[in-house]
Amino acid sequence: MCLITYILFQTFQKHINQNLPFLQESKLLIAISGGLDSVVLTHLCHQAKLNFALAHCNFNLRGKESDADEEFVLQLAEDLDVEVFIENFDTETYAETNKLSIQMAARELRYHWFYELSHQLQFDYVLTAHHADDNLETFLINLSRGTGLDGLTGIPEVNENIVRPLLEFPRKALEDYAKNNNLKWREDSSNASIKYLRNKLRHEVIPKLKEVNAELLQNFKHTQHYLQASKSLVEDAVIRVQKKVVSVEGNTIKFNIKKLQKYSNSKLYLYELLKPFNFTAWNDVYHLLEAQSGKQVFSETHRLLKDRTHLLLTEIYSEENHEAIQISEDDKLKNIPLGQLTFETVKQIHEHNKSTLYVDKDLLNFPLYVRPWQKGDYFYPFGMQNKKKLSKFFKDEKYSLIEKEQTLVLCSGEDVIWIINKRSDNRYRVSEKTKQILKITIEL
Repeated sequence: MCLITYILFQTFQKHINQNLPFLQESKLLIAISGGLDSVVLTHLCHQAKLNFALAHCNFNLRGKESDADEEFVLQLAEDLDVEVFIENFDTETYAETNKLSIQMAARELRYHWFYELSHQLQFDYVLTAHHADDNLETFLINLSRGTGLDGLTGIPEVNENIVRPLLEFPRKALEDYAKNNNLKWREDSSNASIKYLRNKLRHEVIPKLKEVNAELLQNFKHTQHYLQASKSLVEDAVIRVQKKVVSVEGNTIKFNIKKLQKYSNSKLYLYELLKPFNFTAWNDVYHLLEAQSGKQVFSETHRLLKDRTHLLLTEIYSEENHEAIQISEDDKLKNIPLGQLTFETVKQIHEHNKSTLYVDKDLLNFPLYVRPWQKGDYFYPFGMQNKKKLSKFFKDEKYSLIEKEQTLVLCSGEDVIWIINKRSDNRYRVSEKTKQILKITIEL
């Protein structure tokens, strides 16, 4: 064994022992393309006597070249006497159907299959061959796109069941190992094209930076450690602020505007608090702090609404919530978007509260219906003889737009007999003439 080969393997083995010892007793799946990086990872794991199989994706993007990659991986698995899994994908169709770039489509397909294999065949971890140069490329890509601190802290070495044991190693070390061991690998012709940003950085930008500073990768590693430490400080500060400004009511997350604005970096805290909810129009989000009530900003999954004193965050209102739910006279339980309704015939009234309704069962017209309130709806509020439009009721009760959207009503025929969990109708109240009392309870 030559010195270069010996040093790299010993360094790899030491890294596993000290930082990733759980790999030694685990069942592993190596994601292998047939390229230099994944071939070196495979040989290092074989040399370290780790328990692994190979998984290769044929994305069918390069015709015969893709098929040759597949054949190469099959032969490598046979040479090393390890199990191999091959999956073919129609990547272009998937990308077109899901409106993704080819690169993103391939990524989704690849990782979905890895997770599926891991679950079905009980692999503990999936190993990928990302190395130090990949980490630097990702940093520069995110830097050029203006991402936040998360985008600058690098590729995680361990992310759930994905492990990247070569992340500490520069690509040059992997090349030297492969050449000194006379390893064969496949070259992806698309990697030479500089029409992709990553390839342009790899072939044109990073070599220039290395000319300027030969210690680029080592210095970059130190910088990322500082960034990761800074990220931890930010996360700790955000948790403290979250406890003071955020509250949850049902399906709504509320951000107290006045409390948030007391912090000098209120916009930064707002960004960190809302980051998990897929917002992209951040300037519009920040403007909500000073906007009039009723202004709102949408992400793909959520809506942020400016109320009088709070920003209200909810999932985008589902079309399913607009469908009426039918309740027969024999139903004892019924699931609705707000929770679960229970129905029970009782002999007397035991308690009064917003979540419980007592009605004269003989006055009801079955089937009953649960539906969202509609413009023009009215009811006779309990204890009153005159009718009142629901819109006026909401205004008097100072409902937010979100509260109005989430309001469901229980109807007998055309009559609203209950604004669920809020107020009942006087016409269906239990009286001295009532023979059957129906108790209806909402369990949120």
